[in-house]
Amino acid sequence: MGQSLPPLLPPQASTVAVEVDALYALLVSITAFFTILVVGLFLYFGLKYRRKSESERPIQVHPPAWLEIAWSVVPLLICVVLFTWGVRLYFTIYTPPKDAITVHVVGKRWMWKIQHMSGAREINELHVPVNTPVRMLITSEDVIHAFSLPAFRVKRDAIPGTMTDTWFNATKVGEYHIFCAEYCGTKHSGMIGTVYVMEKDAYQKWLAGPNAGLPPAVQGEKLFTELNCISCHRNGPTQRGTWPTLRQPWRAYQAAVSSDSVSSTASVRFASRSARSSPTQKITCNPAARAAFANGWPRMPFSQCSISPGSCKSCPNTSGIM
Repeated sequence: MGQSLPPLLPPQASTVAVEVDALYALLVSITAFFTILVVGLFLYFGLKYRRKSESERPIQVHPPAWLEIAWSVVPLLICVVLFTWGVRLYFTIYTPPKDAITVHVVGKRWMWKIQHMSGAREINELHVPVNTPVRMLITSEDVIHAFSLPAFRVKRDAIPGTMTDTWFNATKVGEYHIFCAEYCGTKHSGMIGTVYVMEKDAYQKWLAGPNAGLPPAVQGEKLFTELNCISCHRNGPTQRGTWPTLRQPWRAYQAAVSSDSVSSTASVRFASRSARSSPTQKITCNPAARAAFANGWPRMPFSQCSISPGSCKSCPNTSGIM
């Protein structure tokens, strides 16, 4: 069997997609109708009333008044209908409902960094619940991008130093494309991602993360072990360094180090911290030898770690990724 042709338009997966496609279809139909009408009449009259001899003189014809009124009023009414429909649809797309959930989107060559209000972060992915309005606050870190969701018929520019917004309400569970619709450099075509539309229960489970349902103390113990915090804060003979332990109050630790000579090294410059996405879509923390002291007090240097977005919303290694 032969392969079927790809669809002319993306799937209609939002509340405004059907109306956007209807307006687009009307514009194309009107354009095609008048193009065929004008070109057809042009060819017909050109052939019918062509000059047949040198001595022939054309007869002056005065069109009736109703015809002149018709070809002026009909286009005017068509333009008014299209304008009214387009303006109403525009304000619908760019006026988010008051109960919409908010998602922050930052464009950066060449990725989309997304953060939910709960703190969950994603790179080139967006998880949203079905049949729920989602408002997106969009900006850029470098050049102008355009956050485009073709299946939802939504596109909004991401402009450095400016916050733009738009919204959508996904109506079908599934996976849909994210594109950058504004040329932004050599890897513009690779600035893509995926929207995952989920059932509401599944979305809440995803949003809660892998530690959902565990008591806070158990969650903290799990992260304390997984992130290897125990190597420096174990409070035992195997502890590495002289960092504070869980049993030592912070003020007591400050008093212990205040008389030490290291407190005079507060002028140490800080190395910049970088956080970038790995091919597995994890946040990879790779700081460059950050200094161990800040404001005169010892400060924990960042460790090498790979943390899945949303698994640890309070970890200092993932804070500030946006």
